[in-house]
Amino acid sequence: MNRVGTRDEWRAARIELLEREKELTRRSDELARERQELSWVPVEEEYSFETDEGRKTLPELFDGRSQLLVYHFMFGPAYTAGCPTCSAAADTFDGGVVHLNQRDLTFLCASRAPLEKLQAYKQRMGWSFPWVSTAGSDFNFDFGVSFTEEQQREGAEYNYRSLELKSVLEQGVVNDQIAELAAAVGTDLAGYLTELPGLSAFALEDGVVYHTYSCYARGGEFVLGFYPFLDRAPKGRDEGSPPENWIRRHDEYGDA
Repeated sequence: MNRVGTRDEWRAARIELLEREKELTRRSDELARERQELSWVPVEEEYSFETDEGRKTLPELFDGRSQLLVYHFMFGPAYTAGCPTCSAAADTFDGGVVHLNQRDLTFLCASRAPLEKLQAYKQRMGWSFPWVSTAGSDFNFDFGVSFTEEQQREGAEYNYRSLELKSVLEQGVVNDQIAELAAAVGTDLAGYLTELPGLSAFALEDGVVYHTYSCYARGGEFVLGFYPFLDRAPKGRDEGSPPENWIRRHDEYGDA
């Protein structure tokens, strides 16, 4: 329990905190502008995707709009179900898609699992947002969210930093948190760590697709729409240190 104070004490502290919150808001606005000022990089690879409407190219995924956001949903070929954390994020996507479309922006999820697996899981979860399979293409690898067995042994890059998966794999079941997540998607550690989450942005201009932005790890935490609510609750996230794996698929929680 926190210290108990008077209303006047609380108000004074709250006003002081408000100034720092405003400073953070202004800085966040500045960062948004800086993201938009990043140079655009032409996408030269001709990617192909399996969609509900058949095979499509990357330009076709824009669906007549000039902007595209792709959420790299962790659902590898060996998975039997999608990542629980990605699934928790996806629970918020349907409501936002229609609004994003009004701003000349197409939003979809992409995963390496076969399309029929994605469709079955999407039906289980009750989602309707677009979800495409990148199976057979290098899209996930090129945008830093999927990893080969060789990369797991020799090292790779994730979130623009060196990623050493070998040490994690060598720990085996000692790494309980990752082992728990692997079990939740129906794989072993090596199978689970073929995928990591991220979000990539693209622009389409004069028939050319440009990569404009990508974020990974906690840089993509904004898709977990319940965290801002928890951050304003009396106990905050209350996840422990290190954080526990409390997030479940919405149809797996017991009575709360």
